[in-house]
Amino acid sequence: MKQARPRHRAAILLATTLAVASLVPIATFAYGTVRGMGQDAEHARITRHALACDGVRPADACFQPDTLDSLAGEDGSFGAVGAPDRGRGMLTSHAHCSAGDYLDVPGYPRSAAEAEASLTECRTQMMSNLDHAVLDAAALLDEDGDIRGSQIPSYIDCVYAGSEHGRAKCNVLAHLGLILHASQDFYSHSNWVDQPDSGLPVGVENPPGLGQSGRSPWLDLRIANPVFPAGLISGCFDNESFLGEERGCFYGDTGEHRVRHLNLAKDTGVIDPQIGAGSSERGALGDNFRRSVEAAIEDSADKWATLRERLVATYGERNGAMMICAITRDNPTRDCD
Repeated sequence: MKQARPRHRAAILLATTLAVASLVPIATFAYGTVRGMGQDAEHARITRHALACDGVRPADACFQPDTLDSLAGEDGSFGAVGAPDRGRGMLTSHAHCSAGDYLDVPGYPRSAAEAEASLTECRTQMMSNLDHAVLDAAALLDEDGDIRGSQIPSYIDCVYAGSEHGRAKCNVLAHLGLILHASQDFYSHSNWVDQPDSGLPVGVENPPGLGQSGRSPWLDLRIANPVFPAGLISGCFDNESFLGEERGCFYGDTGEHRVRHLNLAKDTGVIDPQIGAGSSERGALGDNFRRSVEAAIEDSADKWATLRERLVATYGERNGAMMICAITRDNPTRDCD
């Protein structure tokens, strides 16, 4: 699956990305995609912790190295998981589970229902990408149920830009990457796992936290209409705040600010060789960063389990297993039977 192009072109791509990204605040990226500017490829690291073949996970639950590079990204490549941090994806709040802010104080410009609607849009997009991944998987097999070699990237790797990625395996990985990115950002952007600073009053600078452990049942895509968790919020996001969070998300005559991304984000910190301290303000409080990363890893593994279940339920046990093998193996036409 390694792309046949000079290594220096990948370096140019990364340098260009860093230059563009330097024009916007680091906070807008949630868990980091690049290595630099305070980020350390947190999305890739979380994905690898969740889905790498480690000798313990069964074969259908993990991705072989080249395929994992394509999904998670590597030096010089965003990968499928990093795609929402490119171009217009950075401005799409539902791709990052942003824009779900609310606070129960007089005059706050949004209701709890509006905050719920914003976060629900993020979940709905995950469901939509799950459905599309299942549909795209059909092209992996021919009429006899054998893997179509033409639908498996080999010398030319997947390119995760735009809405069409060419081959069936690339399309499935693209949709899975969008699901994983949003679910991981949910734990960085929302207050699901974290606690506020106990030494300060709860408010816009110190929003309430739900203090939960592990993945959120509300994000379980097996459930059609889950109950929305009471008090769940994420940070405000608008076009002005994207260019600098001091510029946007104001309300009222005196220019009070709403609960912002930076007030909740647990986006950067040490993940390898083991989960350590968070470097954002909210992430550095107690064990907020660690809890967000652990929940994101658990949920990422579950999202792939959900897709596997859907493939088997839709196409049958034999064809579903072949599709799963084609998606996870580096050389499926040789190794899947």
